[in-house]
Amino acid sequence: MATQKTVLVIAGPTAVGKTALCVQLAKALATDVVSADSRQLYRELSIGTAKPTPAEQQGVPHHFISSHSITDPVNAGRYERECLALLTTLFQKKDVVILTGGTGLYINAVCFGLDDMPTVDPALREQLFTRLQTEGLAALQTQLRDLDPLYAQTADLQNPVRVTRALEVCLATGQPYSSFRRQQVADRPFRTVLIALDRPRDELYARIDDRMDAMLANSLLDEVQSLLPYRDLPALHTVGYQEVFPYLDGTYDYDEMVRLLKRNSRRYAKRQLTWFRNQGNYQPVSVASASPTDALATILDLLNEPH
Repeated sequence: MATQKTVLVIAGPTAVGKTALCVQLAKALATDVVSADSRQLYRELSIGTAKPTPAEQQGVPHHFISSHSITDPVNAGRYERECLALLTTLFQKKDVVILTGGTGLYINAVCFGLDDMPTVDPALREQLFTRLQTEGLAALQTQLRDLDPLYAQTADLQNPVRVTRALEVCLATGQPYSSFRRQQVADRPFRTVLIALDRPRDELYARIDDRMDAMLANSLLDEVQSLLPYRDLPALHTVGYQEVFPYLDGTYDYDEMVRLLKRNSRRYAKRQLTWFRNQGNYQPVSVASASPTDALATILDLLNEPH
């Protein structure tokens, strides 16, 4: 009987330490790393997405890093199709492939399939887009919290695409967006081992602050300046960019920009932690500073458990 192929998912919040651990795992397993990060796949977004550098990749093949342009946007459905095709190719030579990132929707799309969402009248979508322009994102966030508090608890409410998509389903159907997300799991020709990395909260937040300082020292402002013509594209509606555009506009000063960058990154990490915890099928693994080798051994043990 042929060995069953395995997708080893290493998920977790921003700055938890996924890249370094996945490189170690890939070397131990002689395999590739596939990124499930909805922003690192854009070649124009590097510093603000903490994209792993060639030095950090240490010669390990990484996929969906700088693979697309912000002018050719990728959604979860397209990512699912392209990633499944890639896995089919990789599994011709590998028994295990590592899928890693913090975009839970992309991970779920690959491992379990996407929800069957109702179609929505384009006029309603246009109406919500107009409201977004005139009333601002906060008004739509408030309405979504009222109509679907469950989804609002874990959703990235700073992402106008996610907010308007959820809101249009709520308004079109009269039911919470979250009620359509209890999906039938798609059949996949591989098994999945789901790991969610975690650190003590104070340690994680300190790493986020340090990372943001490093991004700024590494010319984040120059990167964002070069992206000003594209600021309205959905790919730029994300932490690390949305805080810098108003600074470049003169809306607030440098110190306020840094405060918002760090605060919003910590809030994003908290939402990611909540999301993976609420999935119920992820095995938590600590990557506290004191025990990086312990985490590696723990994951390899989980991978080798009988199934």
